[in-house]
Amino acid sequence: MALQTVLFSILAAMAVISALMVVTRKSPISATMFLVMHFMTLGGLYLTLHAQFMAVIQVLVYAGAIMVLVVFVIMLLNLGKEESLSDRVTSRESISVGLAMILGGVVIYAFTRGLHPASTVAKEIVNRNGTIEAVGKALFTTYVFPFEMVSMILLAAAVGAVVLTKRHLA
Repeated sequence: MALQTVLFSILAAMAVISALMVVTRKSPISATMFLVMHFMTLGGLYLTLHAQFMAVIQVLVYAGAIMVLVVFVIMLLNLGKEESLSDRVTSRESISVGLAMILGGVVIYAFTRGLHPASTVAKEIVNRNGTIEAVGKALFTTYVFPFEMVSMILLAAAVGAVVLTKRHLA
């Protein structure tokens, strides 16, 4: 088995486990830290797929900027006592997670059993589409209108947040 396949399998398992930990944690801070771990493993998965631009954007935008916002929101919620948020795993939860992992493995095995190895043309297309040049060309030719609309929506959200904040300060 190739090193890239082994690395992909390890990162995929880490991504699944960290996603399960995000959902099952009662403490929002520990769930947030597992979410950061999940974003980092997704960045690693993008690297194994030769999508360097997507890997860098995943780490910078999601693991960096978005997670800072999530931590600020958690800090502003004033959750109260930390003791009430302790993580206790029951045997029922452990068994259900184990069965879900076995079911997921069976489903993945069933879907990948019939797949054939990709041709060299398909590999070249996949390698070419993950580059910065391909993403930039798609953003500024095919998807220029949706790209500009997203920027207008973000601008409207920023103006709305400033207006709402100023109203409470006055």
